[in-house]
Amino acid sequence: MRYEPRAACRLATLGFTQVYDYVPGKVDWLARNQPVEGTDADTPTIGRHLRHEVTTARPDELIAQVRARVARSAHRFSLVTTADGILLGRLRAAVLDDTDPTRAAGEVMEAGPSTLRPHEPTAAIKDRLVGKGLTYAIVADPDGRLLGTVHPGDL
Repeated sequence: MRYEPRAACRLATLGFTQVYDYVPGKVDWLARNQPVEGTDADTPTIGRHLRHEVTTARPDELIAQVRARVARSAHRFSLVTTADGILLGRLRAAVLDDTDPTRAAGEVMEAGPSTLRPHEPTAAIKDRLVGKGLTYAIVADPDGRLLGTVHPGDL
């Protein structure tokens, strides 16, 4: 039995004007890096430390084009996404450096890189990244949409 619609109706009758029955639930809301209030509002999460300057490429884009953008960026990699931001893969520096520049990014990308959700606690993720010697982690929402990257020094 679901009580959410009844609770939403009750809040509306009390004068709240922005009331929603969010069916997927609280964890999904947090995993999409949506704002929170109440007791969880002060919990330090990696979603508060996202970097958005990561270079992205489309699967049909030529390596030469991606290579040029990465050369101007602060990172030595590119993430491959669809036009609406769904993460498909990663192009590491070695692949960008050693691949025929006329090949498409989607042909040589590392498919399905590991991702984190933005509601992960900062301390645990920092410890994991440092422990594994990683300089960044990719953050995506539950639909696989790229949100950004996090770096241990920012956490």
